[in-house]
Amino acid sequence: MTTAVDSATLRRVSRRLIPFLFLLYVAAYLDRINVGFAQLQMKSALAFSDSVYGLGAGIFFIGYFLFEVPSNLVLARIGARVWIARIMITWGLVSGAMAFVETPTGFYALRFLLGAAEAGFFPGVIYFLGLWFPARERAAAVSRFMTATAIAGVVGAPLSAWLFTLDGVHGFAGWQWIFVAEAVPSLVLGVAVIFYLTDRPDAAAWLSSEQRAALARIMRAEADAIAATHRVDLRGALLHPIVWRLCALYFTLIVGFYSISFWSPQIIQSLGSLDRVQTSLVSAIPYLCAAIAMVWAGAHSDRTGERRLHIAVAAFVGAFGMIATAYLREPALGVAALSVAAVGIWSAVPVFWSLPTTFLSGTAAAGAIALINSFGNLGGFVGPYVIGRVHDATDSYSASLLVIAGALFGSVALALSLRRTPAVAAGR
Repeated sequence: MTTAVDSATLRRVSRRLIPFLFLLYVAAYLDRINVGFAQLQMKSALAFSDSVYGLGAGIFFIGYFLFEVPSNLVLARIGARVWIARIMITWGLVSGAMAFVETPTGFYALRFLLGAAEAGFFPGVIYFLGLWFPARERAAAVSRFMTATAIAGVVGAPLSAWLFTLDGVHGFAGWQWIFVAEAVPSLVLGVAVIFYLTDRPDAAAWLSSEQRAALARIMRAEADAIAATHRVDLRGALLHPIVWRLCALYFTLIVGFYSISFWSPQIIQSLGSLDRVQTSLVSAIPYLCAAIAMVWAGAHSDRTGERRLHIAVAAFVGAFGMIATAYLREPALGVAALSVAAVGIWSAVPVFWSLPTTFLSGTAAAGAIALINSFGNLGGFVGPYVIGRVHDATDSYSASLLVIAGALFGSVALALSLRRTPAVAAGR
């Protein structure tokens, strides 16, 4: 039971860190998914097929996979402040360069580099939150941070719609303006990170000495409790079967997550006769629904202390939404079904990320979290690529959406297979 001073400390930490980390992730996720909006014009302008687009959208995660674990280990060693700033500035530059793509090869290369540049950001923040929030508060903290993935869609949709209206201004097409304009926040915020973030609670000058001591005591007690249960080094954590089961679970969730992120504008456009500006605006609806649902899911999971069923039920809702989207051709019903899919998938992800930091600590936690995220994010390659290839072969999104639903049913099975309390811990 936290004391009054502990509760006040956690509220202050939350007010200080979560809104800023939220802004960072909005910028990151916007630079990651803006290709989904840009392709409404970019594909025809550059004569890219759906297969070329799907491969380019997904190849981001190959670079992400290769550099994720090393990047997060560097972050754990030198601190979040310097390394997250480096990540953001690098990916901002690469994202802006997407405006000058002319060929499929150039498209693939920049998407790969964008993934390599961003590698380590998300698991780094998850690791960072594990240094500041006790386990009982963590799902809610992660869900508030991760609403950025949904809000990026809510913001990105009307922003992209407006940027399309700049088509031809200063010789840039609308899709080029999307990449140039949306890279700027990442560059600005990357510089701000250096001055704003604090690596650890004991260095937080914005807390009183009493608050620093209280928070440090709580976090140290949790780390000691984990270490006392089982002490596993980095190598042991990376090879542990529970960690790999989490990799598989996250992979299946991410297949659905990025299928919506990269293809929802195209799917929505296929339901009716909307132009690219209208399609971009309507694309905000599933993200808005997802943002509301994921905050509720994280808070409810923390309140009940239950994780496994929250993930399984949310994944089942996501699968049901995908199946409904595949069969409903009336525009309003189709958008509603896609929103149900987004609600389920987005609700599962923050609850999932409350799991690793409850039984991993120290450098082993940083490495294992990065492994889970990098392996799982290969689903971000598989999902978008499958949709593109199947659509090229069938001229319909229905079959590909059923494949994605199948992956989400895999999420349900894997979540239910988890132990109620994973019996693994990691040393420093």
